[in-house]
Amino acid sequence: MIVYADATAADGPALDAMARACWAETFAHSCSAEDLELYLNKAYGPDGALLRDLADPAHRFHIAWEGETVAGYAKLSLPWVPPHHHGARARQLSQLYVAAPWKGAGIAQALMTWVVETARAEGADELLLTVWEENRRALRFYDRMGFVHIGDYAFQTGNQVDRDLIMRLAL
Repeated sequence: MIVYADATAADGPALDAMARACWAETFAHSCSAEDLELYLNKAYGPDGALLRDLADPAHRFHIAWEGETVAGYAKLSLPWVPPHHHGARARQLSQLYVAAPWKGAGIAQALMTWVVETARAEGADELLLTVWEENRRALRFYDRMGFVHIGDYAFQTGNQVDRDLIMRLAL
């Protein structure tokens, strides 16, 4: 049974390990082994961005648990895309990850519902996200949710730069 909860500092190691594995599984094919390692070391681990963000009140994490296992999570943030892409009351979905065994089980939809409801409760009138232009599964999901492409973002993976799409949902 999936249980949803806001993340705490104690959840950090399990959340970080799941996110690292999920990112590598989803994107490793798109970059060199060197760029993959550079990115993973910057984003995850004891000195990585995920654990720093977990401690930062500008970010909120919501986790889908199955027992002691992180099945998925969402990270809601203040916008970090260039300001000309959003207004003063925007929020940004920074990450929405679901581990492979739970893909298609409704976890992404439940996490997105939390993101939208939380953003609205914080007074947001728009929700932004970035998604790799070749992540077809995610693009289909965001399209179904009503997001529209409003710009592009250069995403750094090690030394490689990928094109992410900036997408917006009016709340």
